[in-house]
Formats: sequence, C-alpha cells, structure tokens
Amino acid sequence: MKSIGLLSGIGRLPIEVAKAAKKMGISVYAVGLVDGVEADLAKEVTDYKAISIAQLGSIIEYLKSNNVTDVIMIGKVTKEILFTGQHALPDARMLALLASLKDHSDDTMMLAFVKELAKEGIQTFDQTMLLKMIMPKPGVLTKRQPTQQEKEDMEFGFKMAKALGGLDIGQTVVVKNKAVMALEAIEGTDACILRGGKLACGGAVVAKVAKPAQDNRFDMPAVGIKTIETMIEGNASALVIEAGRTLLVDREEALDLADKHDITIVVM
Repeated sequence: MKSIGLLSGIGRLPIEVAKAAKKMGISVYAVGLVDGVEADLAKEVTDYKAISIAQLGSIIEYLKSNNVTDVIMIGKVTKEILFTGQHALPDARMLALLASLKDHSDDTMMLAFVKELAKEGIQTFDQTMLLKMIMPKPGVLTKRQPTQQEKEDMEFGFKMAKALGGLDIGQTVVVKNKAVMALEAIEGTDACILRGGKLACGGAVVAKVAKPAQDNRFDMPAVGIKTIETMIEGNASALVIEAGRTLLVDREEALDLADKHDITIVVM
C-alpha cells in the first residue's frame, strides 16, 4: 500500500498506526471522527481532517478525493453519540444506513459501516496489521505477581468477559471473589471499571478480552495508561487481558504506573 486512510477515534492507538505507517513509507490520510482525537495525530499524517462519524457521505468524499482505497478504523468511538445528541446530526447516507439495521449492536453497526465503504471501493483492513508489536504474549507483565485469589478471579473474569463478548455487548468485566461487579455496555471500559470498583470496595479484578467472533477490522480490545489511571481511581488491584488479541498502548509508561500503585497485570 502506498497510502491508507485512518478513521480515528479517541486515544493513542491512531498515533501508533500513523507512526508505523510512516516508517513503512505509507502516506496516511486521517479523519478525526469525534471530538477529543489526539492533537498530535495531525503531526504524524500526510493530511488530517475532522469529519463527524455521522457525516458518512463527507467521509467517503474525503477518502476518494485522496485516492484512498484501504482504510483502518481505530480509536474509541462510543455509540453514545447516537443516543445523546452530542454530535452532528447524521447526513442522508448515515440515516439510510441506520434505518437499514436490524439492531444497534456494535458488530451490526460496524459491519454496515464497513460494507458502505466497500460499495465505494474502499476496503477496511485488519487493525492489528500495523500494530502486532504492541500485542503482548502470555505472562505477568508487572513486578507484582497476582495472589491466588486474584488468579482465580482472573480466570473467572476472563470466562465472563468472553460470554459478554459473545452477546456483542462489551469486552470488559469487573469481578471480586468470583462475583461479577460490573459488565461493560454502551458506557465503555472506564465507566465500567469505576462502577465495578466502587461496588467491590477495593481489590477488584478487571478482565478485558476479544469477542469470541472478534472481527479484527474494528473494536480490538486495547488498554493503556488511561485504563490504569481508571483502575487506580476505582481502587482495582489486578488486570487480565488476552494474549495476542489485545493492544497494549504506551506499554512502558502503563506498566510503570501499574507498578507504582501495586497493580498486577497478567496476559492470559
């Protein structure tokens, strides 16, 4: 690929993609889909334009005007904008897409978006293609090893998170003493951790995994500094993620922060 489109949500992952592409000599045309996209992204790409996720026609027009035929969608874009009116009103093309859906589950919406791009000759590729180097292998990543209770909660939470993902609801579960404290839904990972941490009254274990039928083109699970900061705020003590299927952003800084707050992180 000589050039790619980068449809960007919130977080550091879009910057990681842009930097990886730049090292490979690939031009990147980025679209900021929501408010809060990292300001540094514009410095790492060939061209950048902010276009609301609701303006599907304009997104396609921008990509085609730059002869983009391959795109990656990455970064946090929550469905809340569809229900809270916090963003631009959908254009005619997005309204037609939404009206055609059988439901508003994550996979249903994202697959429809991908198919709409494909109609215009724009293919969406695997999120991990340029990011395999930040997907950790099995093991304990932090200085502190998990306690026996934490290990049991990690195994339990991992199974519960897989079950939740199988229903296409969320990817994160918070548990304590093999009891579910919180399940992720439309509010996202951070809000789930805070709610579960409060109910657990300390010592909660957070599990984040890929869905059983995960489509690598979108919504790959990711954790980073913000995840650890939220765990600290929620007084959670441990995190388990899935080996080879989770993106660990800003690894050195995230692990250093976890170590400073005695949080253990295990890749299972």
